[in-house]
Amino acid sequence: MSNTVNTSGTAALSEVLAQIDLGPTDSIQFAFAKLQLAQAQICKNSASEYMKQIEEIQKEQSEVADMISRARQLQNEAKTGDKCTTMPDDMVKFFEDRGLSYDTKGNDNKHDSDQWTYNIESLTNYQESISNKTQTLMVYLQDFISQYNSYLQGANSAISNASQVLTAVATGR
Repeated sequence: MSNTVNTSGTAALSEVLAQIDLGPTDSIQFAFAKLQLAQAQICKNSASEYMKQIEEIQKEQSEVADMISRARQLQNEAKTGDKCTTMPDDMVKFFEDRGLSYDTKGNDNKHDSDQWTYNIESLTNYQESISNKTQTLMVYLQDFISQYNSYLQGANSAISNASQVLTAVATGR
């Protein structure tokens, strides 16, 4: 079964149904099983999309954690000797690419300990927001996995019932 995906990110029911072959579907049980299998495939496709999003966010979380660690190190360096430390260009780019605020007092990238506190708070808030997004996506993922299991169980049950009926007809019971 291929993963046919339309622009909304989930396989259209008719496209998935066309890919499932249970043989002749004169039996209501087999038609129902085919529908259940199609719904299971749609849930599987959706779950895969959520897993990709979660992987991307986890990579972002790792980068944020690295930035926070580096910012704390620069803050500690600024604390010793009452001096400023310079925010590296890649860190400036990180803040700007994500629309995060950072201290621009003095129109330069030199920061004292208090300015670093502000920068770290900005990173921490961003980290919390993407962490919340991950949790939300995980809930959706779990829901799709649960639906997938339910549809698959329904398909298996329908196929089993249809097989029992065919066996009963064949044996004359």
